[in-house]
Amino acid sequence: MFKRILIAEDQETQNISLQKTLKDLGAEKPEYVYYCDDALTWIKNAVKTDQPYDLLITDLYFEEDHNQQKIAGGAELIKAAKEIQPNLKTLVFSGESKTAVIDMLFNEMNIDGYVRKARHDGQYLKLAINAINNHKKYLSPDLKLARKENNSHDFTDLDIAIISQLVEGTPQKNIPYYLQENNIKPSGLSSIEKRLNLMKEVLGFSKNEQLIAYCKDMGII
Repeated sequence: MFKRILIAEDQETQNISLQKTLKDLGAEKPEYVYYCDDALTWIKNAVKTDQPYDLLITDLYFEEDHNQQKIAGGAELIKAAKEIQPNLKTLVFSGESKTAVIDMLFNEMNIDGYVRKARHDGQYLKLAINAINNHKKYLSPDLKLARKENNSHDFTDLDIAIISQLVEGTPQKNIPYYLQENNIKPSGLSSIEKRLNLMKEVLGFSKNEQLIAYCKDMGII
């Protein structure tokens, strides 16, 4: 089990709940802060004293109050923390359920786990911490189910060809030439844009990079 754990959570009841969950797992005195700036300071100091944290658990959203903060939310905190300690394990515990946001955290921030604040979240937190401790990624079952229901797009040969060209670095405006050479129809630029927009809309993404990362993770390309 992790020896040094830092919790960044501004809601006191959630903070207490997290500490209880960690205690049930046998974690040794997890530390906690209510502000992201404080969390980053503690992480910096821990690294300087050669006693780095093993796991950071953070919410995504923090309420503003009289204490002005340089770091407004959990995603920024994770990015800043990993610049100081690249190997720091990170678990997000948040009410956010948007697929695009969660995928961004895994693909761009390289988080290790995500648990949504909901029913059974105590149980999922235990499963997540055990999984991360065993060097595995974790996404709570309720979010996996939602992703399965939302990700109903059937990838066509045209879709795969378009995404494969993007992966190879072909500018979007030049993809029609590739499609024409390989007799893949429709090959017009407007058709390509429509297919990309459709895929991103169905899968809940806002950027081509997120779509590409998803297709790689799912073995589509």
